Amino acid sequence: MQKTAFRSLLNDYKVIFLDSYGVVKNHRGLISGVPEVIEEIRRSGKPLRILTNDASRSAERQVEKFERQGLAGLKKEEIITSGMMAKMFLKNKITSGKIAYLGTTQAAAYIIEANLDPIPVGQVNEKNIDEITAMVFLDDEGFDWNFDINATVNLLRKRNIPAIVANSDKIYPVANNDVSIATGGIAQLVESILGREFIHFGKPDSQMFMYAFEQLQKVGKFKRKDILMVGDTLHTDILGGNKFGISTLLVLSGNTRKENYETLIQASGVIPDFVADSLVN
Repeated sequence: MQKTAFRSLLNDYKVIFLDSYGVVKNHRGLISGVPEVIEEIRRSGKPLRILTNDASRSAERQVEKFERQGLAGLKKEEIITSGMMAKMFLKNKITSGKIAYLGTTQAAAYIIEANLDPIPVGQVNEKNIDEITAMVFLDDEGFDWNFDINATVNLLRKRNIPAIVANSDKIYPVANNDVSIATGGIAQLVESILGREFIHFGKPDSQMFMYAFEQLQKVGKFKRKDILMVGDTLHTDILGGNKFGISTLLVLSGNTRKENYETLIQASGVIPDFVADSLVN
């Protein structure tokens, strides 16, 4: 597939959706040149939304982290996280009890914002287990991998409660050639052990795209053909955009590598409309 440049597509779309990790930033911080590209998008007057499967912090905390990294001017309404989708589910479907979770106390803010009471899964015991009304996979940090994953398995063996995966990503890059297991990978392990399917949020599911699309209508009348989704991962960003009926640009600055992207596209059957080396070039 012939490569193009993001800037060459900018005039063809009225709205830009960006993935976060692998598009805007990586394990070293902001990708060089990205702040200038985002400023160019803003000067063009096009709405911008960052759609991320990162459920480790709220939109407000995401904005603060981007500012510390050198990307100023983002607004919380411009960031849509998979954690927000999980929060909406909890708020609408779970009305009482304690919500057990895997993740950091910062990530547990999504549970608190749903007006529910979070409890780290490692603190669930025989005295309080009957109070647990849901289990949420939020983050791959903030807990003891051995003890707390075992605690999660045993909780879900003993209690027939909803299990919600707030981040479906299975891996994420932590160096040029290395990855780490993400929340979705942990959840998949527990699903396979228990023989269950959990409730998943985040790309490639359409809920995030629909939420972003509905919010856009508050600032203008946009159609799906007006939107370009830029992502680095075929099975989340690109598949999700394709399913939602918007154009997709695969960038090779994150999970998908320049050396084998054509082979991966052919093998997966997930075909982006465009391919670029990065958001910058």
